Amino acid sequence: MTRRLLLSYLTLAALVLLCLELPLGYLYSRGERERVINAAKDEAESVSAFASLSLDAGRAARDLPERAAHCAERIGGEVLIVDSAGGLLATSHALTGEEERDLVSWPGIAAALRGTATTDVRTSTIGGVQYLAVAAPVRHGAEQQGAVRITVPTRMVHERVHHVWLLLALGGLGVLAAVAVVGFAIARWTGRPIRELERATHELAAGGAASPVAVTNGPPEVRSLAAAFNRTAARLEHLLASQRAFAGEASHQLKTPLAALRLRLENLESDITLQARGTLTAAMTETDRLARMVEGLLAMARLDESAGVPEAVELDGVCVERHHAWTPLFQQRGVRLALAGDYAGEVLALPGAVEQILDNLLSNALRVSPVGSTVSVDLRRPTPHERRFPHRPVGGPSTVELHVMDEGPGMTEEQRRRAFDRFWRAPDAPKGGTGLGLALVQRLAHASGGEAQLRAAPLGGLDAVIRLLAAPAAAAQRPQRPLQMTSL
Repeated sequence: MTRRLLLSYLTLAALVLLCLELPLGYLYSRGERERVINAAKDEAESVSAFASLSLDAGRAARDLPERAAHCAERIGGEVLIVDSAGGLLATSHALTGEEERDLVSWPGIAAALRGTATTDVRTSTIGGVQYLAVAAPVRHGAEQQGAVRITVPTRMVHERVHHVWLLLALGGLGVLAAVAVVGFAIARWTGRPIRELERATHELAAGGAASPVAVTNGPPEVRSLAAAFNRTAARLEHLLASQRAFAGEASHQLKTPLAALRLRLENLESDITLQARGTLTAAMTETDRLARMVEGLLAMARLDESAGVPEAVELDGVCVERHHAWTPLFQQRGVRLALAGDYAGEVLALPGAVEQILDNLLSNALRVSPVGSTVSVDLRRPTPHERRFPHRPVGGPSTVELHVMDEGPGMTEEQRRRAFDRFWRAPDAPKGGTGLGLALVQRLAHASGGEAQLRAAPLGGLDAVIRLLAAPAAAAQRPQRPLQMTSL
């Protein structure tokens, strides 16, 4: 906004200066030209009158050369006097024989010898210098005695005109510079309420609490916009706080009844008949599922309440630790768990986020993996043309990819797009899921400054990809070595 206002001020000032300086420059140029022409005419009339008197007195041969030389020296030009037949009487500069014979054909002299009442004003170029030529007849009454031709160099006139144009240009630039300084200050002052609104909007978009914007500055439209923003921000903060409080409180309140319900169901196991054991088992399964759902809601509520700052996390160490923790359960289900890939080093993530992401992805992969299949945890450093986030500029930081691939039934493209929605489960998904695991994975990845994506795995299953920003200092300090392949 500041640049646009400043550009508007400068454009308006430039238009005003052009409307003022162009006519002023043209008027000065025309005035200087007319002044030189009038001075040349007056000089030509004076020399013509002197020549007429000298011819009448018979002193032309003695007086006219001296007068021509004196006049030429005074005006810095040239003076030429001819008789009625076009013969040379006096000149301030030397002429060749051919020039003397052709004097009568010169345009200015020819017009003056014809006795015209007006002078002949012409501009020619001699030796690269412009001259103003003025010719006047020499008369005594009605008798035509000859003609006078005066040439005045106009170089000084052009230099003065150019000097004035230069002064006008420098003055215009000075005015524009002053307008730029004053306009910048005015634009900054005018755009201050808009910048405050922008700052508050960025704070609100980043998840922080937007401080109220002053509604007493700026034009009425800006004040109205600031008041509307304050109302919107307050209402949005209230709604988000209510949502977080409801999710957290409801989840906490549900944990105790669920634990009591689970305990009561377990106590009933010895008192019911064998035919009802299946129903009891199903009830306990649904209770466990509801407990996991409550835990997922609690985790998401905690993530909403505290927007932490990503820290450097040793991704390789976390993957090795979670691999060891999940290996017994995978072994029990008859599924192999493999860990391989490039050395990843440290990545930026919220504390505990990588552990939760791996636990949710491994839990989902184990649930859909058939007996005898393999679930792979793979760490990769993408190639230079692939290592940037799709929505970020090429000059951004490098990334590390964490892949969790299974050999289960996989998902269709439409199902992969919806898999991150809360409480959404695939139609053929195994029982026991809550529909919150992948949603929590995506929230944790985004909160850590990364991304989560689902792809089709090479062997037909699902490839869950987590992209995280690499910690630059750690990437520069540690060697690039592959992880040791580990599987069961």
